Amino acid sequence: MENRVKNAGTAKLQVNGKTVDLPVYSGTHGPNVIDVRKLYAETDHFTLDPGFTSTGSCESQITFIDGDEGILLHRGYPIEQLAEKSNYIELCYLLLNGQLPNKTEYDSFWREIRQHTLLHTQQDRFFDGFRRDSHPMAMLTGAVGGMAAFYPGAMGNEDPEERRNSSIRLIAKLPTLAARCMKYNLGQRFIDPLNKFSYSENFINMCFSVTAEDYEINPVLARAMDRFFMLHADHEQNASTSTVRLVASSGAHPFAAIAAGVASLWGPSHGGANEAALRQLREIGSLDKVPEFVKMAKDKNSGIRLMGFGHRVYKNYDPRAKVMQKTCYEVLDALDLRDSPALKVAMELERIALQDDYFIEKKLYPNVDFYSGIILEAMGFPTKMFTVLFAVARTVGWVSQLNEMLEDPTQKIGRPRQIYTGAPMRDYVPISGR
Repeated sequence: MENRVKNAGTAKLQVNGKTVDLPVYSGTHGPNVIDVRKLYAETDHFTLDPGFTSTGSCESQITFIDGDEGILLHRGYPIEQLAEKSNYIELCYLLLNGQLPNKTEYDSFWREIRQHTLLHTQQDRFFDGFRRDSHPMAMLTGAVGGMAAFYPGAMGNEDPEERRNSSIRLIAKLPTLAARCMKYNLGQRFIDPLNKFSYSENFINMCFSVTAEDYEINPVLARAMDRFFMLHADHEQNASTSTVRLVASSGAHPFAAIAAGVASLWGPSHGGANEAALRQLREIGSLDKVPEFVKMAKDKNSGIRLMGFGHRVYKNYDPRAKVMQKTCYEVLDALDLRDSPALKVAMELERIALQDDYFIEKKLYPNVDFYSGIILEAMGFPTKMFTVLFAVARTVGWVSQLNEMLEDPTQKIGRPRQIYTGAPMRDYVPISGR
């Protein structure tokens, strides 16, 4: 990766009477950054930033977010345009290569993906070691990490061709692994991929078809699945993406780094947000309980947090939510589910959030997780599969970020610092003297 930051002046920092000049850099979009890499060497101080919310960990050319304006760009392209006009495979090519493909490049890339959808037969044995009621994310984390045993050559991440092969394998095989997680929970026979289908059609078929009868894929659901994958493909430097970069910075096997990303995605504050939103809809239960719930959500002392509304990054409307809202209505109409009690509750909450002054002032708009949970349940996915689907979608983002980091000449092994507040140095006392 070619470093493209531009000099934007100097920041002066005074520490104990000493003035230090720190370089300031600008990027294509977003705020300028103060380079503190030499701060410790020059001042014997370092910065404290829990959660790294004010710290840039890397230079990246993949994704840009402007939370105040509600903008999400992939390689410069607005997510709304990509979701409406493109498809997931084209987006994968864009994230990996930096540019949209022409027809020949697209066909070649898609052919490579199709050629790697099958798993090694021994990989299916992974699942025999899990309980039938195992959480799919537990199985997926183990299965992805276990793939490293089948592709030891990927460890040599200095080879660009090997990195590309690993990228293709991960994008191609994650849907197969994810579908097996679902089938294993259900006690059903695994369904192998069929290359006659599109990426999303293939995934739906592996999840919902059975060996006893033919399965017809609803094109509306296939398109919804494709949009879900696109809208979750990458989201800049977040917990899971930073985890992948941190693990890979040590030279670890790329499949192990992706498995770490899957594990990081598991929690309710990240990948499990749509699951939490849907669970809340079920707890509300019926339309008549919505007013009381909204009243409690407004009360700071109630302990009730409205799930699926607002976003820690987007201070305005989540641009992905607009696309997902449209997709949600398409799915509900296709499946004739507009009268579902849970969905009626969801639509009423949406109506209130878009009209109530309290929610408008606090910018608690329905986010992508609010709509995606409704869509996935309507399609027939078990709630505990939601984060697994997120992981499938996000794999291309993780892989793109990992490759970019390995190609960055300024890349170093991750080594966060701390401020130590434990016991001061003291001498050991033998147990007989305590």
